[in-house]
Amino acid sequence: MSRVLVEHLKIFKQLMKPLLFLLLGLVSLVEATLPKGFDYITERIPSIELDMKYCGEENFVGAYIDGYLAPKAILSSRAITSLAKVQKELNDFGLGLKIFDAYRPQKAVDHFVRWGHDLSDKMMKESYYPMVLKRDLFRDGYIAKHSGHSRGSTIDLTIIDLATKVELDMGSSFDFFGKSSWVRYAKITAEQKANRMLLNILMLKYGFKDYDQEWWHFTLKNEPYKKTYFNFDVK
Repeated sequence: MSRVLVEHLKIFKQLMKPLLFLLLGLVSLVEATLPKGFDYITERIPSIELDMKYCGEENFVGAYIDGYLAPKAILSSRAITSLAKVQKELNDFGLGLKIFDAYRPQKAVDHFVRWGHDLSDKMMKESYYPMVLKRDLFRDGYIAKHSGHSRGSTIDLTIIDLATKVELDMGSSFDFFGKSSWVRYAKITAEQKANRMLLNILMLKYGFKDYDQEWWHFTLKNEPYKKTYFNFDVK
């Protein structure tokens, strides 16, 4: 290769670098863009805490779940507006919200379904469903082919002490499959009942509805996408 050609190639590479960086930046921007009507929760409620269970192995499957590429929480803009009011009222008393899951891609739900059909995988049984047979998870409503989370206005959360970041004792852990997770389960302490009641009352006050078998689960009553199950990644 001639010296002149080598020099020309060097010049070409130098000229292409800014263009390459520009293209990479555009790709990143596109990847970070959410569908219209959705927002990252922490961009609108910076004080809220996240503990995104499905972007990790601390969950009933024991693995990273399909579609969770980053520990971020996404929700419909309308739902976030209501959630911010709950956070504000709790903050006034030195408390706040911690989110376990929000928008959930359909591919994640499909992952749960595949896991549910694999009766040989009982790695997390002792921690999450000790009293329930895995073959009964579909029958009992713990696993389903569709989830309100995929419509973008359902959220799983709890209350924390702002000073210590410690979760209030709700009487069962998140995603525990059993009657002790039911909202009005009676065989828990008075303090645990009061903590559940506080979360429930505030979420209902600002436009959410509860799910009687999971104290942590709430759906916006006037959710904007009642018939759409989204499948974009959490990233």
